[in-house]
Amino acid sequence: MNNTRFNHRQVWQLALPMIIANISTPLLGLVDTAVMGHLDNASFLAAVALAGLIFNFLFWGFGFLRMGTAGLSAQAFGANNTLELNAILLRAMVLAVSISFLLLVFQQSIAAFSFYLINCNDSIEPLAQQYFYIRIWSAPACLCQYVILGWFLGRQNTTSPLLIVVTTNACNICLDLLFVVHYGMNTEGVALASVLAEYIGLIFGVLLVIRNIPVSSLSLSWPHLLQADKIKAMLLINGHLFVRTLCLIFTFSFFTVQGAKFGSAILAANAILMNFQTFMAYALDGFAHAAEALIGRALGAKNKALFQQSIKTTALWSLLVALLFTLTFNFAGQDIINSLTHLTEVREPAYEYLPWLIALPLISFSSFLLDGVFIGATLSRQMRDCILLSLFLVFLPSWYYTQDLTNHGLWLALSLFMLMRTLIMLGYYLYYQRSIMQSLA
Repeated sequence: MNNTRFNHRQVWQLALPMIIANISTPLLGLVDTAVMGHLDNASFLAAVALAGLIFNFLFWGFGFLRMGTAGLSAQAFGANNTLELNAILLRAMVLAVSISFLLLVFQQSIAAFSFYLINCNDSIEPLAQQYFYIRIWSAPACLCQYVILGWFLGRQNTTSPLLIVVTTNACNICLDLLFVVHYGMNTEGVALASVLAEYIGLIFGVLLVIRNIPVSSLSLSWPHLLQADKIKAMLLINGHLFVRTLCLIFTFSFFTVQGAKFGSAILAANAILMNFQTFMAYALDGFAHAAEALIGRALGAKNKALFQQSIKTTALWSLLVALLFTLTFNFAGQDIINSLTHLTEVREPAYEYLPWLIALPLISFSSFLLDGVFIGATLSRQMRDCILLSLFLVFLPSWYYTQDLTNHGLWLALSLFMLMRTLIMLGYYLYYQRSIMQSLA
């Protein structure tokens, strides 16, 4: 890509593979559900769903490994600093392995705390624990994959992450069918399939890394690798992003828990509508990933024109795709709801709260994009502060003072949370824009 100019097609070349990779992940959950759903005991399906929820939150919480690695790698790539680019990969891999080691050491404590919070019944918990104690061994592979995905993204390479994710998910699906359908296993078969698939994906990712690293850059010196300031910067960035991710997890978990208090029909309706939101977020995240790579490269290369064009082009496409989702939800929302459930008691509340989903893409698209901009610029502390302010000054107070509105109040609080994230991040961006422009002059 030319350092000063790029066209809309090149933005899509970065964004589209990540969109496809993101969307392939829910497909895996759908296959797990279908495989378990055809066994003769509903407890198997419930156990996999509950234990899978634990890992969704647990592994999502360490998603900072991808984001932090992407931002640092993009800047090193833009500066043509191959030595530092490879050092970033190794430092992040050491961090991922260290975190994985702690997860394995404390797996019993994590399981005890998680199942205490879930409070599932006696027939499901043993099966869910069986799944947990097998699946936890995928932690090293999963977290190291995060690092590799971020490193490739920083190098403006989104094809390799797509191949890694699709390979992992395809292997998982095939192994699911092999262990459960062919060999007659149940929860342990699904868990084992996930573990093996993660390690297959990791091995494939490492092979792609080796293929992309020039032989001339393999002579990394220990003094360079262990530079205290570089390690400190990496730990600070990842620490800020970890807090930010925990706040997001808390927000959506709180939303689900509060929605459950309004009855099973409202809970189910909210779950269906949140699937809309999740799908939309996966699509818009593709442009955030493109922004991460482009902004980081522009800053590393000290290229003002590339920085400005990256902001404008990714913002334009994010807006257009958000508008497309709003129009789709408006004109086809009820049909989509009908395709997901035949229960009238769930359809009716889903119709009632659908207008919130129609508005959310236009409310939230800027926050997704600015996440990518801030990651590329390694403004992780500002990302942390934005989410903390939005959570404690907007979301929780809005929920508290709108409880009389029941579920509408809950959706209002979530919408205000998304809006405030956008406004605060935009304020931070405008505040730092002058200093960024001066650094690129």
